[in-house]
Amino acid sequence: MKNSIRLMFVGLFLFVFFMGCSKLSKENYDKIKVGMDFQQVVKVIGEPDKCDAAIGTKSCIWGTDQKNIKIKFIADKVILPTMKGI
Repeated sequence: MKNSIRLMFVGLFLFVFFMGCSKLSKENYDKIKVGMDFQQVVKVIGEPDKCDAAIGTKSCIWGTDQKNIKIKFIADKVILPTMKGI
């Protein structure tokens, strides 16, 4: 019984720890500047969850519909960063 309680607490701790490590924060959003290239953005907030590309443009999203950072790129440079729920 003690082992199962201990495992439950370890699992809860790990869940809270990794949830707190999210790179989707106001502080990281504020680091994103117009003109940064895609790789610079990835260094700040990690790999995007989804990107759509068409003829020199790319639109990427990090996060969910409720909490996200969306960035539009032209020629691999940030032109329009937006955030929601952060």
